[in-house]
Amino acid sequence: MARAHVEPGGGRHPVDGGTAELLRDWDRAGGWELSIDGVPQSYVDLDEPTYLDFAYVRLMGDLLDLLAEPAAPLTVLHLGGGACTLPRYVAATRPGSTQLVVDADGPLIDLVRAELGTAGFKLRVGDARLELARLARASCDVVLGDVFDQARVPVHLTTVEHVREVVRVLRPGGTYAVNIGDGSGLTFTRGQVATLRAAFSYVLLMGDPGVLRGRRFGNLVLVGSDTPLPVAGLTRNAARAAGTARVVSGPDLEAFVGGAKVVTDATAGPPPTPPADLFG
Repeated sequence: MARAHVEPGGGRHPVDGGTAELLRDWDRAGGWELSIDGVPQSYVDLDEPTYLDFAYVRLMGDLLDLLAEPAAPLTVLHLGGGACTLPRYVAATRPGSTQLVVDADGPLIDLVRAELGTAGFKLRVGDARLELARLARASCDVVLGDVFDQARVPVHLTTVEHVREVVRVLRPGGTYAVNIGDGSGLTFTRGQVATLRAAFSYVLLMGDPGVLRGRRFGNLVLVGSDTPLPVAGLTRNAARAAGTARVVSGPDLEAFVGGAKVVTDATAGPPPTPPADLFG
């Protein structure tokens, strides 16, 4: 696939969240990693946008592949942008899709627009929850959440009030998927699953088995919808040889949640912070 923009310059750039760095992947001609203050944020291959390097992003890509008809256009809202890996993926796999990416970091958006391009999607600067409230009811097929502030999810995006705004903008049969980070005990994850279950009829959880057992800190993907989710297809894809993951749903997910309470604006506490040595 030919590029629609010039070769990125790479280097270090000041953004609202710290210092962003674009690092070339010398093993892939079009590969670039975006990090902020040394924490990896995104990986994109500008020559092959269907290549998804991060394991949790691959899980989200699998989900997108299994929604609606293959290659059918979707209306997708991305809360959190980074280098816009999944917007590029949707543009390549579902041509004609309408996509909006919302990110609060204006200088980062400017950097991505200038260095990596925005073919197939639009970028908007703004707070995810505030911009969500501005969107029309039943206007999106998919909402993807991947917002982090200093390596953890902002508190106001972890509550049932936020999730109900997501439900408001989803069309009937629409799907919400959100990336979170958690570790030992998975207390935060259990609360997030309980919160999605309060707003959606069908919920599942995906992630690395070691993270799901609380053995290490890592990314987990939660998915909610008012129609049955493609559990069989996700389970099959998650068991691939490279980057094996687990899908938890149904009675197993109910047992996982236990007595966890729904998180509200009044009760939300700070999400967990990754260990200092997680990123070396």
